[in-house]
Amino acid sequence: MGSPKYTELGAFLRSRRERIRPEDVGLVTGPRRRVPGLRRDEVAQLAGASVDYYNEIERGAGSQPSQQMLAALARALRLTSDERDYLYRLADRPLPAHGGPHSHVHPGMTDLLTRLTSTPAQVITDLHVTLVQNPLAIALLGDQSGFRGHDASFVYRWFTDPAARRLYPEADHDTQSRTFVADLRAAAARRDAKDLQARTLIADLNTRSPEFAALWDRHEVAVRRSDRKRINHPTLGLLEVNCLTLFSEDGRQRLLWFTPAPGTDSADKLELLAVIGTQLSDTPP
Repeated sequence: MGSPKYTELGAFLRSRRERIRPEDVGLVTGPRRRVPGLRRDEVAQLAGASVDYYNEIERGAGSQPSQQMLAALARALRLTSDERDYLYRLADRPLPAHGGPHSHVHPGMTDLLTRLTSTPAQVITDLHVTLVQNPLAIALLGDQSGFRGHDASFVYRWFTDPAARRLYPEADHDTQSRTFVADLRAAAARRDAKDLQARTLIADLNTRSPEFAALWDRHEVAVRRSDRKRINHPTLGLLEVNCLTLFSEDGRQRLLWFTPAPGTDSADKLELLAVIGTQLSDTPP
C-alpha cells in the first residue's frame, strides 16, 4: 500500500487490538503473556487471515484490504459503526451497503456470539443475509460466507436454488416458504421505501419465482421471532431444534441460536455435532 493513509490504517488497527483483552473475545490467556491486548496472530485468527497478511496490513506495506477482510477485522476488533467507517475510508474502500454480507455487526451481538460456544448461533440481517457464524452453526447449517449479491440472502436462494431446500424436510417446505415471505414483507415495510436492496431483491424474486410471486400477492405479514425447525444434516440425520432470536434496536440484525427441542434425540446429536465440528458438514446453506 505504502501511503500515509495506509500507515494510519495500520496504526489504527494496532491501537484497536491493544485495547481488547483476550478474554473479551473468547481467547485463553497464558501465564507468560507480554502484551495487555491482542497479539497480531490472534487478530489474524479471529479475522480468518494469515498472520503474514495481517502483519503487512498493520505495517501499511501490503496490498489494499478487500471489503470482506475489512468487515472481518471490524468484527474481530469489536469496532463501533464510526470506527468501522473510518477503517473503510483509510483503506480507500466504499462503505458497504447496509444489510449486505459485509454489514457491520453490532459489537454487543458479536460479544454474545463469542460467548455462545456450546450452541449453534449466527447473526443475520432482516433480509436473511448471514453476517457471521460460530463454528457450531457452520457445522449445523454449512458455511454461508461465500455468497454474493442477492444469493447472499437465504430467502433468495430458497426460492431460486433447489439445493437450498435440502436443509429442511420436503414436508416442511410449504410452511417455510410462507414464513419466509411473511417475514420479508415485514422487513421491507420496516425499511425506507427507497431502500434499493430490499426493492431489487423482491422484484427479482417476483420475476424468477412463481411460488414467491403467488405468496407475495397474499400480503401475509409476520416477523419470525422464534421457530421450531427440523433440519437435515448430512451426517447426523434429522435434528429438531428451537430457533430463538434476539433483534438489534433497529430490527435489521438478528442473533439466532439453536437449542434441542425437548422430547427428541437432538440434544445428543448437537453434542455429537460439537465433536465432529465442521469437517463433516457440507450441507448447502
